[in-house]
Amino acid sequence: MRAAIVQRYGPPDVVTVRDVPTPVPGRGEVLVRVHAAAVTSADARLRGARFPAGFGPLARLAVGLRGPRRPILGGVYSGVVEQVGAEVTDLSPGDRVAGMTGTRLGTHAELVAVPSARAVALPAGVTDEDGAAVLFGGTTAWHYLRRRATVAPGSRVLVTGAAGAVGTSAVQIARHLGATVTAMTSTPNLDLVARLGADHVIDRTTTAPVDVAGRFDVVVDTVGALNLRTGRRLIAPDGVLLLIAASLGQTLASVGRVRSGPAPEKPADVAELLRLVADGVLSPVVTAVVGLDELAAAHARIDAGHKVGNIVLKP
Repeated sequence: MRAAIVQRYGPPDVVTVRDVPTPVPGRGEVLVRVHAAAVTSADARLRGARFPAGFGPLARLAVGLRGPRRPILGGVYSGVVEQVGAEVTDLSPGDRVAGMTGTRLGTHAELVAVPSARAVALPAGVTDEDGAAVLFGGTTAWHYLRRRATVAPGSRVLVTGAAGAVGTSAVQIARHLGATVTAMTSTPNLDLVARLGADHVIDRTTTAPVDVAGRFDVVVDTVGALNLRTGRRLIAPDGVLLLIAASLGQTLASVGRVRSGPAPEKPADVAELLRLVADGVLSPVVTAVVGLDELAAAHARIDAGHKVGNIVLKP
């Protein structure tokens, strides 16, 4: 099968496409033909070893000193079950599924072996592109808005970086939960976040976060635009500051009303997000669809900060 390989950390051109052996599904696994995969900021950070401040040495010990131990990147997929391993009884060849592979990665390839328990049925009417696009940003936004905070009808929510993969999901999920949403993004994306349901839109090129009027029950910083001091100034007395792109120092200091940390990839959350797409509640934003041979250019686009919404790979 063809796959995109990253054997050493570096710029986008370290991504190369090669023929590699087809994975064999083990006990409790299924082999999925990947129809669509997400190309995310996490993929670009891993490829370039650009870990959040303070996490570099720990991250290299965990994922590889000179290059990723798992050279096929990609943690999100949508596709069709091609083969089932031993003891798999809940899925069959031909089933449409989507999911996340966590630290196993491997979805930037024509085929990937995944645990059957993490392969979620793709609802009828949801395209492979939307199934792949919603999960990276969607699971993060869902976890933070539902578990790290309690967004409810009437909540006042501010989202920074509202046009990214996490931000576009956060705006829509907060609205779905009944919040009044203020979204901060750059000038070209103001209309986009308004169409996604933001009640108020702020141009970050003319207004700094510290100058935003009002106080919020929940502030969601998806891009590292805030620090602890500036973030706390934006929350109401009982409000919560959610730092999704936190440094090690910020993570260690996240106590009380400041919360950060990784978002788990729960199959139940994946199923709920796919249901919301099927019901028309969530509209994944896909701004580019690329093939394997265009993957290095997609990484370059992410590095340049020009990615809006999601980039989808179709191997």
